Amino acid sequence: MRPVHLLAFALMLAAAGCKQDMADMPRYDPLAKSDQFANGASARQPVAGTVARDDDLSPVPDKMPYPVTMKLLKRGQERFNIFCSPCHGRTGDGDGTVVQRGFPAPPTYHQDALRKASDRHFYDVITNGYGAMYSYAARVPPADRWAIVAYIRTLQYSRYAPVAALPEELRAKLDGEAMQ
Repeated sequence: MRPVHLLAFALMLAAAGCKQDMADMPRYDPLAKSDQFANGASARQPVAGTVARDDDLSPVPDKMPYPVTMKLLKRGQERFNIFCSPCHGRTGDGDGTVVQRGFPAPPTYHQDALRKASDRHFYDVITNGYGAMYSYAARVPPADRWAIVAYIRTLQYSRYAPVAALPEELRAKLDGEAMQ
């Protein structure tokens, strides 16, 4: 066969595969009624126990799984300032810019109940949301969630550090200010 004939034959084969009915396939909107299935739905429900392919199935520890280092705290501060401070404020008081514009205030991190809450509580709230707060699972990876938890603990500790844990010179300075 000549090259011209081969080209013409290839074009005829390609044209035969192009049918418009393939492009005009019937489709259904989500949750639309249909005769496709016995229950009248246009789609099947997922099988019980189905897991999304991007679900994190690793067990979540109850306490901070990483050593708390300056690098972790800086990462936590950065992520906190991006994702949390619009509502919780930079100091964790629940007075962020969104709240100042009328959104309901979240609780302060400095209340007794949240100071006593487990690390896992904060991790779970970041992951699943709570009240008016939506889930950040798709926005904040697990390692960054733990970094945020470490930073929240730092904010809490900054207000409620035990005086006995301070160096001697700072305790003396506090004692001197208390006498004035």
